[in-house]
Amino acid sequence: MTMFKVDINGEKQIEIRQGQSLYEGLAAADIFIPSACGGRAICGYCKVKVTKGGGEVTPQELPFLDDGQLNDNIRLSCQVKVNGDISIEIPKGLLAGRLYKCTCSDIEELTADIRRFRFDLVRPKVMNYVPGQFIQFRTPVYFEGGEEVYRSYSIASDPADKSAIELIMRRVPNGISTTYCFDHLNVGDKVTVNGPSGDFHLSDTDSPMIFIAGGSGMAPIRCILNYMRNTSVKRKAVYYFGANKVNELFMLDEMKQFENDLEDFRFVPVVAAPDANEIWTGLTGLVTDAVESDLKNAADYEAYLCGSPGMIEASRKVLGRLGIPEDKIYYDSFA
Repeated sequence: MTMFKVDINGEKQIEIRQGQSLYEGLAAADIFIPSACGGRAICGYCKVKVTKGGGEVTPQELPFLDDGQLNDNIRLSCQVKVNGDISIEIPKGLLAGRLYKCTCSDIEELTADIRRFRFDLVRPKVMNYVPGQFIQFRTPVYFEGGEEVYRSYSIASDPADKSAIELIMRRVPNGISTTYCFDHLNVGDKVTVNGPSGDFHLSDTDSPMIFIAGGSGMAPIRCILNYMRNTSVKRKAVYYFGANKVNELFMLDEMKQFENDLEDFRFVPVVAAPDANEIWTGLTGLVTDAVESDLKNAADYEAYLCGSPGMIEASRKVLGRLGIPEDKIYYDSFA
């Protein structure tokens, strides 16, 4: 097996086997490049600067790299095959990323295809993270011919409890990781995660805030709301949560409690198309339409979004029409 040297920031060297992707090789050395798709060239998150080697930019990378990034030798690490010595630059904080051994301590069914998973930290016993960040979950081999894969999930916990993390997952049809978690993972099982990672977090301002999410996009918003309650944040906030049907809404009692506990917080669930037999007196239609018709003085707000790329893009367009500048719109987009 031929091994090649990878120089990282001029201060650390590892070896990666020939033909392996840079993303996979770094992960094997416990250096975890953030990714929302686990190295499938779908999310575009796993960017690194390649200062030596790396080969030609692949067609799979081009949709995620603008001209400035191409000129600066930015690459998707999942698409860089190691076929020679290589030098890269990554944020120093990634060198401090850690593996966490955990035990699944609770599984709660929230809807037909969404569950909350709680993982107690075993080693190390504490995780320090910024509300809004995510971890990468290592899915073990559970079927013949399978392989370990990593998938990214936002932390949904109360950050006051650093001894455990909670994740909110929506089942992805034929998804390797969610199939494992929904059909094979049991309370008491051991799992491994790494992180935390990500730059999604509250800004340090007094501006009013709008949150927009749907489905498992609830996760980082829930974490942030817990942080706001813990630290007595007094900023005005409104949270628009979209669902297709009434039975896809969840954590309504918890959101009501946040309305009681936070100084100026409003939760607005929106159901796209209630069934005829569903009782619903709230807003209907697309969540973005509800934002456009309901939010007043929008230009004063900062926006925090979490959901699918399609939802993120639709929300950005609506918020732009309402006068919120692009640099005041923060989001996590999960493919």
